Amino acid sequence: MYSILGYETPIVVCSTETACVCVCALSVTSSPPTVKQPPTIVSQSAKDYIVDPRDNIYIECEAKGNPLPTFSWRRNGKFFNIGKDPRVSMRKRSGTLEISFRSGGRPEDYEGEYQCFASNDLGVALSNKILLRVSRLHVQDIKSLFFMTPIPQDKRVSMGLNGDLYFSNVVTQDAHTDYTCNARFLFTHTIQQKNPFTLKVQTKVPFHTECFLLLISTPTFLSPSGGESSKMVLRDEQLLLECIAAGLPTPTIKWFKKGRELPSQKVKFENYNKTLKIIHISEEDAGEYVCMANNQLGSIRHSIFVQVKAAPYWLDKPTDLVLAPDENGRLVCRANGNPKPNIQWLVNGEPIDSSPINPNRQVLGDTIIFRSVQMGSSAVYQCNASNEHGYLLANAFVSVLDMPPRMLGPKNRLIKVIENNRTFLDCPFFGSPLPELRWFKNGQGSGLDGGQYRVYINGTLEIKRARPEDEGTYTCVANSILGKAENQVRLEVKEPTRIVRAPEHQSAIRSSTSRFDCKVKSDPSLPITVTWTKDDKPLTLGWRLKKDEESLIIPSVKDSDQGMYTCTVKSDLDQDSASARLIVLGTLTCNLILPQSCHPDPPMDLDLSDPAARSVRLTWIPGNDNRSPITEFLVQFEEDHWEPGRWQNLSTYPGHLNSVILQLAPFVNYQFRVIAINSVGQSPPSRPSPRYKTSGAAPDAIPRDLRGWGSKKDNMEITWEPLLDLERNGPNLHYNVWWRRKDVEEDWSNVTTVGSKHVVYNTEIYVPYEIKIQARNEFGTGPESNMVIGYSGEDKPTEAPTDLRVSKVNSTKVNIHWKPVDPNSVQGEFKEYRLYYWRDSSLVTNLMVSKQKKTKGFYSTMSEPSGILTDLVPYSKYKMFMVVANSHFEGPPSSTVEFTTKEGVPDAPRFFKINRRSFDSIYLEWDKPLEPNGILIGYQLKDKVICLSGINGSRVVQPQLETLLPNVTDFTLRLPDRSTRYKFYLSALTQVGAGEVYAEESPLFANEGESYIDQVDIATQGWFIGLMCAIALIILILLIVCFIKRSRGGKYPVRDKKDLPLDPVDHKDQDGSFDYHSDEDNKPLQGSQTSLDGNVKESDDSLVDYGEGGDGQFNEDGSFIGQYTVKKDKDETEGNESSEATSPVNAIYSLA
Repeated sequence: MYSILGYETPIVVCSTETACVCVCALSVTSSPPTVKQPPTIVSQSAKDYIVDPRDNIYIECEAKGNPLPTFSWRRNGKFFNIGKDPRVSMRKRSGTLEISFRSGGRPEDYEGEYQCFASNDLGVALSNKILLRVSRLHVQDIKSLFFMTPIPQDKRVSMGLNGDLYFSNVVTQDAHTDYTCNARFLFTHTIQQKNPFTLKVQTKVPFHTECFLLLISTPTFLSPSGGESSKMVLRDEQLLLECIAAGLPTPTIKWFKKGRELPSQKVKFENYNKTLKIIHISEEDAGEYVCMANNQLGSIRHSIFVQVKAAPYWLDKPTDLVLAPDENGRLVCRANGNPKPNIQWLVNGEPIDSSPINPNRQVLGDTIIFRSVQMGSSAVYQCNASNEHGYLLANAFVSVLDMPPRMLGPKNRLIKVIENNRTFLDCPFFGSPLPELRWFKNGQGSGLDGGQYRVYINGTLEIKRARPEDEGTYTCVANSILGKAENQVRLEVKEPTRIVRAPEHQSAIRSSTSRFDCKVKSDPSLPITVTWTKDDKPLTLGWRLKKDEESLIIPSVKDSDQGMYTCTVKSDLDQDSASARLIVLGTLTCNLILPQSCHPDPPMDLDLSDPAARSVRLTWIPGNDNRSPITEFLVQFEEDHWEPGRWQNLSTYPGHLNSVILQLAPFVNYQFRVIAINSVGQSPPSRPSPRYKTSGAAPDAIPRDLRGWGSKKDNMEITWEPLLDLERNGPNLHYNVWWRRKDVEEDWSNVTTVGSKHVVYNTEIYVPYEIKIQARNEFGTGPESNMVIGYSGEDKPTEAPTDLRVSKVNSTKVNIHWKPVDPNSVQGEFKEYRLYYWRDSSLVTNLMVSKQKKTKGFYSTMSEPSGILTDLVPYSKYKMFMVVANSHFEGPPSSTVEFTTKEGVPDAPRFFKINRRSFDSIYLEWDKPLEPNGILIGYQLKDKVICLSGINGSRVVQPQLETLLPNVTDFTLRLPDRSTRYKFYLSALTQVGAGEVYAEESPLFANEGESYIDQVDIATQGWFIGLMCAIALIILILLIVCFIKRSRGGKYPVRDKKDLPLDPVDHKDQDGSFDYHSDEDNKPLQGSQTSLDGNVKESDDSLVDYGEGGDGQFNEDGSFIGQYTVKKDKDETEGNESSEATSPVNAIYSLA
């Protein structure tokens, strides 16, 4: 929709080559109007215009055009002089009338028929004839209505369509003195009230008793009266038919339509079946409608004959024309109605017959034809279609313009669409004569139209399914003899927003935690929002309900949490949603104490009734649902012939049913069982029902997957999938098979077999056959299948492709061309031209290659077929030949052709190693590429350095590039800093360029935050030498302590005993010595140590201290005699003095 004046309206453009078409585009209001346009009515009041007398009157008439239209009015067919009436005014730049009654006046004086005329230099447009009426209703005080009680309506008491109140029979409670009718008018918000009515009920008993007046009677009609009536209604209006009957008991009403059924999708019954309503009635709804009232005493009927008439309605409404000079066009005005409407043409508001003669215009009934229009012949034409029930008035201007193409939409728009969606790219344009519009993508091609694209006459480009490869810049170009205009639209295709893991229905125990998943996948460039609703109302998230990126968590589930939860994800372009229901079950003891208490109990008392040939009614009594309602029942069956003992699912039924009709197969001996299902799970199966055997019948099914194919060159195998066991419908199943040559006049051949295959012998090579099949049993034959086309066997093709050649050879790709074979020589179904090719050698000296053959198929039925062979190895010599292949065989090979691929970039080096020879250098080593793809001219080594500098953080150093000779396969790099790490990028070079990059990173030799030198040269570090010396010293001290403890061990028992008194009699050993010591004293004395200069020094704690200053006296076993007393006395007189301070050994001993 567009207008160069800034409104949205269709413009019809016609040319000599095409019929009139509607060019729709966007409105343009950003620039001043530059093109003249006849007036067009854009807004007006209703034809039947009722106004409230309490308000001012506004009669609307708005129009557009260039120049701006001027307005005038006619009232009751005569010119309405607005200036002479002070109460009437017209809005500025508008034709809308305002009639004000602020200073008095009666609205009724302005009733009548009004018509607006909008005119400019190019013509006159007319509004509809607006019939103005003033509402004349008495206004009732609303407050008095508040104390009124509405009459309850039911089958006995009802209000008719005319407002009357009907009683089919009266009871004593109906007696009232204040029945009041109130009519409310919605348009004026007014209410009119009639005087109260009094209803007296005559009784045979005192009024205060509650008894009915028992006058039993047959039905009689209160409305309508008599046996028949008629009603006329206009098309598309509402049909209301009413039948209200009296009688006791209260009659019931039923409706029928004579000659056909009532259309259930259109008919509605209201007021307890007393009213029949059809909202939008059409001609097909005309006819005789019958209402029947009946009770226990009888029935009566009433016929209503409905006629459907029609005010005029449009079949082809005239639309505006924009024509260039010397162009042709037409205005068409077609309408229908009942009776058929009369068509009248006007031009600029006057009958066309009385207008000046125009030789370029011809009126032919409902069509005006224009030929070779000229500048200055613009005008507005009116078409009036009328009959006795109403009229239609349409304005259509004919504007003769001469204008070069121009684009009307915004420039360089960005359109974002969802992948696989239907997409429209708008290109609103204008021009006279009508320009030719073409679309281009990325400035290339010969125009987009056909296949994936469709261009509409209004300039819109349709992309049937937007794909990622459809992204780009689209240019629309409008051309005419007066010039050219273009615009661009940029299209971006986005991934759809979808829920990949949706929430699932679940049941939760009260006080437990429930979780609904909602995992979303969307386009990364589109922001999305995820919202949750419960029972279609926004869900309030807070301290209890939690939402994360992929789920909704409901802790401490309560009864109020039960409901339907919906996850909705939205982006700027699309949305997706998924729902799941949460059912809150009882307490936790349901699952912990009584594990089966939440599953329903099995159904009971299965019963079969209403037996039929292929059905039976199954009835059961549901078991206890155990606090979780039963949602459905699963009926299973078992039959005792084909698979006895195996229960199979038959059907499921809603949980509120317990009696169903089962649809069964013939000739099967059934028994049934039922399983109840609730939100927790399934019940155990019920006990089986009694068996029920259905009677046999002819097969209903057709064997599936019928086909014919040749296993040998002179036969055809006809195969099919046999009927299922439950499809047999009876015993002795056979198959009737027919076949005949296609396109040859011959009779059908047939065979009857029990298997699922039949072989036809002595056939010609690969000829088509028509095949059909039918199943039969003892009860009759089943339906025939549709004919399928099969083929006899294939043989080897007899011809080879010729003139095999190549073109456009590059390093990895080559175009293949050949001449096709005669289709008859294929001797089978053509599959492909199969190319065998192999790499014969490399142009690189001494490089071994694999000569394994490869194949590639080309399907082409063109007279000059071609294909592209890819994934070739550069700088290599190839050989190839081609065969034609059918489904089973290959034909003879073509001649072998050689070609050579061009030089390419090399593969990556075979290996790339990084070694660190010392702490200040790195050694790199590699090997030549496995496939050089050309003559190597060197290597390119690039390094990226990151210096780990401790507290200074990291800094990036500019990459260094080294170019090395082709015979160099190692490189040594001196480290400027011992903490430096490198990432190396190595690639081989040919004349074409650098090949695949092999990237390696130098290993991390030092701990984080420490320099490399501390790790690799640790033996020279002072702290390490000191640590090792300390560890050695500690080990030495521990060895000395252990040595002393062992050597002093015999002294402790003696010292323990020195405080004890001597026995009166000395105990002697067998050799006569005294036993004052332990066995440890028998060991050699080790109390002295070697000094640092090698001399033996007597210990400060030696045995001399126990004597009287001379040498100690020992017995034969080395013990001393008589010293205890002397030492003890010395200790007592001198105290516990010690001489251990001067000896380092004693010092160590004291620590022990």
